[in-house]
Amino acid sequence: MHCKGQETRAEGAYTYKQGSYDGIGKWYLGREIAHVMGYQGINWLERDEREEEENTTKLLRNMDIAADDTIADIGAGSGYHVFKMAPKASKGIVYAVDIQEEMLTAMRSKKEETGISNIKLTKGSEKSVNLPENSVDKVLMVDVYHEFNYPVEMIASIKKALRPDGKIYLIEYRGEDAAIPIKELHKMTEKQAVKEMEAAGMKLMENMTNLPWQHCMIFVKE
Repeated sequence: MHCKGQETRAEGAYTYKQGSYDGIGKWYLGREIAHVMGYQGINWLERDEREEEENTTKLLRNMDIAADDTIADIGAGSGYHVFKMAPKASKGIVYAVDIQEEMLTAMRSKKEETGISNIKLTKGSEKSVNLPENSVDKVLMVDVYHEFNYPVEMIASIKKALRPDGKIYLIEYRGEDAAIPIKELHKMTEKQAVKEMEAAGMKLMENMTNLPWQHCMIFVKE
């Protein structure tokens, strides 16, 4: 017997079928896309334990930020990484991109409080990061790519914004490690990430394994 709830429907690169509680019922290259974490989770983004769990200091060292770099933080949330990167890229620009107005409002307030002037708040959409073409040296995505409703369109948009020698720093909780206390759909394996990024014309340059719970995968244009 074929239940209606189990029907599979394909639309372009995406497949739709009944999924898990944490997913949106939409699949890309065998991976179910996770629900977006709403602005209600802002306290979790700013939690005191985050440095210990994610070692943000080491992540920023991995990025080797130069003073004149133009960096885009996609899915910047409350700006946890943005406000740490901006002083390092003191002669450059940090684009803080998010689709939630509440997150942009939180960053706007923090920007006014800190007086940091080289941060540009940018409202993205589900299909575009809305950044100038050929403008960005480094793109940071921390635990956000797996929530993109339209990963194909988003990576195409990011790729367009990247300069020829630009790099994507894809940070995701390691899907290979069951001991990491994060929901399955909010993790990614290196294999799955490489599969999806290669489909977009990006290749893995390096996976830096020095973070406690996350992959730090660096992708460049093929």
